[in-house]
Amino acid sequence: MKVLVEIADKEAVFGMKVLKSLSFIRKAKPVTSASAQLLKDLNEAAEEVRLHKEGEIKLKTAEELLNEL
Repeated sequence: MKVLVEIADKEAVFGMKVLKSLSFIRKAKPVTSASAQLLKDLNEAAEEVRLHKEGEIKLKTAEELLNEL
C-alpha cells in the first residue's frame, strides 16, 4: 500500500528520519508539490471515469471538448 503524508516543511527532516527508522516502511522519499498535485488530479480523473462507468455522471465527448476550444 502506498500512503502520501503531508509534513510541514520545518518538520520534514525529522519526519523523514522517523519514517525511515520504522522497519515496516519500505521506501520513504519526498515529492514535489507539482508531483503531489499531479497525483491528486489523476485520482480525481480516475474517480470520474469510475462514476461514468457506473452511470452516475455523464462525461463530455471529445467533440464537445474540442468545440469548447
